[in-house]
Amino acid sequence: MAKKRPQTKAKRPQLTDGQIPVVGAREPCPCGSGRRYKACHGRAAAHAATELVHRPFEGLPGECDWVALRELVPAATAGLTLKGGLPDGVPSVTLATVLPMAWPALRRDDGSVLLGLQNDTSSGDISRDLADTLQRALTADPGTPVQSRRAPADGPRLQDLLDPEGAFEPVVHSGFEFWVPDPENATADVTASLERANAAAIPTVKLSGVDSAYWCETPEKNHLRWVMPYPEEQLLDALARLHAAGGSSLGEGTRLVGSFRAHGLTVPVWDLPSGVGAEDVEKPAAEFAERLAPALASDAPLTADERRARGGLTNRQVTLS
Repeated sequence: MAKKRPQTKAKRPQLTDGQIPVVGAREPCPCGSGRRYKACHGRAAAHAATELVHRPFEGLPGECDWVALRELVPAATAGLTLKGGLPDGVPSVTLATVLPMAWPALRRDDGSVLLGLQNDTSSGDISRDLADTLQRALTADPGTPVQSRRAPADGPRLQDLLDPEGAFEPVVHSGFEFWVPDPENATADVTASLERANAAAIPTVKLSGVDSAYWCETPEKNHLRWVMPYPEEQLLDALARLHAAGGSSLGEGTRLVGSFRAHGLTVPVWDLPSGVGAEDVEKPAAEFAERLAPALASDAPLTADERRARGGLTNRQVTLS
């Protein structure tokens, strides 16, 4: 029998950190160390994937509205302004609460980009996940959706891609017709997705007189959900002062019932009678903002009644994120 030649292993080239792709956790690390990915360069990726960024939209224009569109508003869009302007062939970039088929992003036939906000994300940093999706959408072929993936741990965030001076002006829609500029030529899947989404959408209106306050209609009662930029403890103290003094309502039949926590911000919620529309709370909301300002500025210790009011508000908080 012919003698077997000794087997030799070629040395795997060593890669720099920036060249190392993401692979399966149990696969050999592409850096050539011989260890599994999860025990080598995957450690940093795993840490980035699990570490929760408390305020992912902090520093973006309209942080409160980003939170509202992410958690509270069914159908809305907002134009995005990129640092350095739009790439060639991309006439516009638009943020959308939801896209058909739950796509993370879509490059339309005309080259414009729609970026979905309410999709599940694979890491603890929504901003980084959205930035990765946006970058891929900008170079996708026109007429194609962008699929989800795990964003690189060292990838850019929205704060790196968006112009900090750009306006962020959400437009609330009654339905999702903005998905399809040409409804007659939409695919059957998109049409069916549109019908399901429209059936589930809660009527919502953005107030014009104050920032980041959204009225919504439900079968039993209406609500006002107001995303506020103030530190949680300071805001709860201020709300407690107003509540104890009988100044926390938005008019007859309305009631401050609690708040949401969402992406590092607090969202007070009022119950409204079913007959109270968005236009009916414009003036009361503006008047409440005037009452809130001195309550926020006060550093006096809470009275016994104010402490009880604060405890009630704290017990009725719900964390959304």
